Amino acid sequence: MDLDRINIVRLKAGDTMAFEYLYNKWSGKLYNFILRISNGDKYLAEEIVQSVFIKVWENKDKVDSEKSFSSYLYTIAKNQLFNIYEHRMVEFLYNESEENNQNKKSYENSTEKDIDFHFLDDYIDRLIELLPPMRRNIYIMSKRHLLPNKEIARRLHLSENTIESQLLKANRFIKEQLQKHYDLTIFLLYLYLVASEC
Repeated sequence: MDLDRINIVRLKAGDTMAFEYLYNKWSGKLYNFILRISNGDKYLAEEIVQSVFIKVWENKDKVDSEKSFSSYLYTIAKNQLFNIYEHRMVEFLYNESEENNQNKKSYENSTEKDIDFHFLDDYIDRLIELLPPMRRNIYIMSKRHLLPNKEIARRLHLSENTIESQLLKANRFIKEQLQKHYDLTIFLLYLYLVASEC
């Protein structure tokens, strides 16, 4: 058993020294990974590294010592980065829309504004619901529950090739719909969610 696995087992038992080992080994690599996919945003990379390891500690009992710890970290990081970018873009589009329609009555209710900030999330959720049942289930297990293809295949008694094929079809459908209804910037941001594992 390698040192990562040994320390993950200890981490699951609440060992802070094991957590410190994993943090010291992987935080720099994770920082460089985020820096690369965030176009050199150092502040964002630092913020996500801290957030990812907080999530690791909070969910330490769910970390699987038999699976790649780096893939686990990178998947969390990519999803957090996408969520941050998505929120920024939705906020930007909202503000731009408000500026272009400043002669119209602006929202006074902050709850209504919060709802507008989440319109893209809601739209993607609706697209996911349009997927065939098996494909939808696989997509949710992969993108929402962060399960690797091998684990999804095991749980659903399917081959990994089938899982990969279904995810490709789901991603293609969602990207096509986003391209139809949103500009290129949002489409590119979505690609962070479906980027291949490093």
